[in-house]
Amino acid sequence: MLSIDHLGMAWPGVDGPVETVHDISLEVAEGDFVCIVGPSGCGKTTLLKCLSGLLTATSGQVSLHGRPVDGPPERMALVFQEYGRSLFPWMTVQGNIALPLRQQRVPRAERERAVAAALEAVDLPGVARQYPWQLSGGMQQRVAIARALAYQPEIMLMDEPFASVDAQTRADLEDLIRSVWREYRMSVVLVTHDIDEAVYLGERVVVLSDKPTVVREELTVDLPADRDQLATKALPEFNEIRSRVYNLIRRAPSGRPTV
Repeated sequence: MLSIDHLGMAWPGVDGPVETVHDISLEVAEGDFVCIVGPSGCGKTTLLKCLSGLLTATSGQVSLHGRPVDGPPERMALVFQEYGRSLFPWMTVQGNIALPLRQQRVPRAERERAVAAALEAVDLPGVARQYPWQLSGGMQQRVAIARALAYQPEIMLMDEPFASVDAQTRADLEDLIRSVWREYRMSVVLVTHDIDEAVYLGERVVVLSDKPTVVREELTVDLPADRDQLATKALPEFNEIRSRVYNLIRRAPSGRPTV
């Protein structure tokens, strides 16, 4: 569904272009859950912005259903780390979630049904008339996810969405996103620097190097579909994949292909 073909991104520098992303090619199928993991500052967010059409790559191409992505496509949703900046504090939770539907001129009754269903999906059925600033950080991020779900996306891109919450809330949100992914049958591309999170959530893990970032390896996560924070992470298979990802990141800090 989503195709990344020899993607490169460079920024102007004093001594010439500074390359951040180098010749990345990936495929994301319908219903796929891909986690992209790599060192902090390696270019993960830049890559995700290129996939979403928020940035134009300097080389290569991103396409969705065979069509070049030159701006945010319809039915693609984005969830960012800084949920506080993505929600409008003067709008109620219902208003925030319904905003993209209003921009699409979806009838009011249909908007209200979509908002109610999305809040139910993220376990926040009673907060529609509250304001974001009245909610905890974890609840605000659930609202941001609900807004994406109400849009009925076919693919959702997530940029370290749980990095700004405490450990328990993070675990709860990880389980939530696995649940809504299965319920809504959409594709998910999630960027993180947390190796455990990538292995726990993903059906595939793409390991990036330090910048200029290249793909070190794509790993299939052969774990049960129903996952549990304690039982799954205690499995030998989980620890084997985790160790593999960790070693890949440690072994190749420079971004140069390994031999």
